[in-house]
Amino acid sequence: MSHIQVLDQITIDKIAAGEVIERPASIVKELAENAMDAGASAVAVEIQEGGISFIRVTDNGSGISREDVPNAFLRHSTSKIRSVEDLSHISSLGFRGEALSSIAAVTKVELVTKTKDEPFGTRYVIEGGKEQSLEDTGAPDGTTFLIRQLFYNVPARRKFLKTPMTEAGHIQDLLMRLALSHPEVSFQFVNNGQEKLRTSGNGKLKDVIYSIYGREAASNLIDMDYEKEGVRIAGYLGRPSVSRGNRNFENFFVNGRYVKSAMISKAVEDAYKDFMMQHKFPFLVLHFYINGEDIDVNVHPTKMELRFQKQQQVYNLVYEGVHRTLLEPELIPVVKAPEPPKVKEDREESPFLLKPRTEMPEHTVKAEEVKDEEYFLRKMRERVLSYHNRASSAEVSDTGNIHRTASQYTTVRETGSYHAEEAVAPETEEARQMDLFEEKLLKRDVKAEYRLIGQVFGTYWLVEFQNNLYIIDQHAAHERVLYERTLRGMKDREFTSQYLSPPIILTLSMQEEEILKENMERFERIGFEIEPFGGDGYAVRAVPDNLFSIAKKELLIEMLDGLADGLNTPMTPELIDEKVASMSCKAAVKGNSRLSVGEVDTLIGELLLLENPYHCPHGRPTIIAMTKRELEKKFKRIV
Repeated sequence: MSHIQVLDQITIDKIAAGEVIERPASIVKELAENAMDAGASAVAVEIQEGGISFIRVTDNGSGISREDVPNAFLRHSTSKIRSVEDLSHISSLGFRGEALSSIAAVTKVELVTKTKDEPFGTRYVIEGGKEQSLEDTGAPDGTTFLIRQLFYNVPARRKFLKTPMTEAGHIQDLLMRLALSHPEVSFQFVNNGQEKLRTSGNGKLKDVIYSIYGREAASNLIDMDYEKEGVRIAGYLGRPSVSRGNRNFENFFVNGRYVKSAMISKAVEDAYKDFMMQHKFPFLVLHFYINGEDIDVNVHPTKMELRFQKQQQVYNLVYEGVHRTLLEPELIPVVKAPEPPKVKEDREESPFLLKPRTEMPEHTVKAEEVKDEEYFLRKMRERVLSYHNRASSAEVSDTGNIHRTASQYTTVRETGSYHAEEAVAPETEEARQMDLFEEKLLKRDVKAEYRLIGQVFGTYWLVEFQNNLYIIDQHAAHERVLYERTLRGMKDREFTSQYLSPPIILTLSMQEEEILKENMERFERIGFEIEPFGGDGYAVRAVPDNLFSIAKKELLIEMLDGLADGLNTPMTPELIDEKVASMSCKAAVKGNSRLSVGEVDTLIGELLLLENPYHCPHGRPTIIAMTKRELEKKFKRIV
């Protein structure tokens, strides 16, 4: 057995630094929070290579006096607390005194600082925890940190850093939340010479939301100010119309500190439950003002987790406050109807008749690519399915996507009936869903005659076949048909695109931009055409034909939201099927749409050929039946 050894101080510092400094964003967080604790009204952050090679954080705060500079880099040296009793009423963002010592242990640090009372500034250089120089220098009031070569002396940790764009995205997310937590502070973020974020620092939270999330989010906010039992909740709730596909847009701040709390998230989501579709999450920015003695912020080194003394009380208060606030305004969404498309009179075909691409990109699929693509398709399915559930009840898609195929189906006779394959459906004593499409029905040597009686409620078609009455849901049936058709196209690598005019312009965060770039080839492979549009903008110029009629910015953003959950989830063929189903069903003809007898004839004919014609891709029945005998029993013709 090895003897117990006392580690040297440099090794101790490196180990301790690993608990605080996980990535470049950790450094920016500690330095920016220190700047705000020092009374800064402006904080500027500049990075290169995602912050791995270079970080500069500049503030106009109170600065550090020359005599305190060396001590500031010692472990557990802090100006925020003096004793353990101070932990019960912490008002500063930093307090443990580990930040600067941890940063200095794994980077090359240069500090330039000046207080307003000192005639000269101080320049201090420390690398790997070892002091290099301390000298006077000219400098404005405030502090500037220059951090170079993160983990240069701990290569085992450096190799676990992500790509520069990913790391930069984490820094941008961090600064966005710091700006939301302190709207009175101006923030600027520059990545590789390009400005990615700027807030005014005028103290107005709504202006910060506008700067970060844009006009649409800022124009769909509900003001909240609720106080009870010594706890105050203030900020903004997003209307259900701006809900998102993950929890990344739930912003909670407790006494000015951004926190993650499963309990608060559950309370908020439960309060939104009656106002929002399933699998959707609210957009909100809420500030909690709580007595410091009722919470413990010293739970985790990152200080992003906290513990409430009265969990149930806080849950009840959050739920009640959010739910009451949502009940006050009228939440009926306003739908902007687009101008109807202009159709040339001399054109016989539908203007929405989709044409296949003249050329398809050649691509040899490797085994490892299949797994990635399967994950990609599954995540897209989740986004499209949730978007579809919202849109299907309000939108009526073009019915021109239903086309007759004369070579597959027989012609409708003048009587409204047509000849198809026949099987005698047995008469049953009790009502049940009938096997209209049993195997015998598909035999070519047997004929049967159907009669389309008509449409009721603009959605359901009545079909008489022998001694049975069938009721077909046109939307569910078309969903199933499109599902199978798209699945065949995916297996055969055959896709068609439809061009958009004008294109959809997306403004993406750095993380969303990285997700798009990583999956660009897969997007293109299923029919999307997306290209850079300057800055953080991207133009969507073409979409898969099945999505043409419902292609909107919200749908595309939700796809990216779903892909943000992670890229290593294992896939199964069943999940791929679900993904395809959600994509295809979005273009299905909706209820309350008038279809001609010929269109319905074609739809039913194609439905006949499917392996599972009984349910739509989401599990709803496509067809129900009632026997003649059961109908006569209802009218007391027989007993």
